[in-house]
Amino acid sequence: MSAVLEVVRAGARTTVQDLGRPGFAHLGVPRSGAADSGALRLANRLAGNPEDAAGLEILLGGVRLRAGRAMTVAVTGAPCSVRVGDRPADPGLPLAVPAGAMITIGQARAGLRVYLAVGGGIAVPPVLGSRATDTLSGLGPEQVRDGDVLPVGAVFGPPPGVDVAPYPSPGSELRLRVWPGPRDDWFTGDARATLFTAVYRVSHETDRVGARLTGPVLTRAVAGELPSEGLVLGAVQVPANGQPLIFLADHPTTGGYPVIGVVDPADVDLVGQARPGTAVTFVRASAAGR
Repeated sequence: MSAVLEVVRAGARTTVQDLGRPGFAHLGVPRSGAADSGALRLANRLAGNPEDAAGLEILLGGVRLRAGRAMTVAVTGAPCSVRVGDRPADPGLPLAVPAGAMITIGQARAGLRVYLAVGGGIAVPPVLGSRATDTLSGLGPEQVRDGDVLPVGAVFGPPPGVDVAPYPSPGSELRLRVWPGPRDDWFTGDARATLFTAVYRVSHETDRVGARLTGPVLTRAVAGELPSEGLVLGAVQVPANGQPLIFLADHPTTGGYPVIGVVDPADVDLVGQARPGTAVTFVRASAAGR
């Protein structure tokens, strides 16, 4: 049988993701890649792949796939039920899938994004060295839809022999480390203090580009306009309404609102799994505390 995955039910929003296309920001091309890169890395290791192989990022679950040949898959990220054929299967472990069997990803019980890796990786054509779907720029493959047939590459090697591969479950509260700047001096002293004392919540305006927060307004001390400047993953930008926005995988490469701080890279995956309503507090990052 062909080395493919047939998409029987694509779910609400399923995309092909790897670790993105770094190194092109000066050309206006975002990095993109998995919103929870740690979950994709783990799934790939369990499936016997290099960490940067392409897999599926599945929003909230609800996906069914048919294996075109016998293959190994692994499911990580947001906790959910998994079935291979008629039998329940364990997320976070290598799963042997017979040729023709159905892989069913249930609804996520917490968090937002489930990751599925398949031995050999999803072998859609790369764009600028990556197979990631960038929802902001439109680079990479289109969103996965019902009836799609996804090519699977040659197997890299056998899956590891593991009994359990724990991965932290998404929490109902986030405590994010933030490096102040580069434009924290554009805000009042009270606003800078508020950032590290207030409780914010993830709004319904959250996607792969960024997570908008609701909570106390961060008041600016500088009333002028800021020329557009570079943005990085995890940048905490404050638009005119004073409500912070945390940029995620598909963030633009430049922006014209001041950035009061940047979420530590080790904590950005947590934001990628945060559902609307999740409480968010910020703490000041320090080199000694990493």
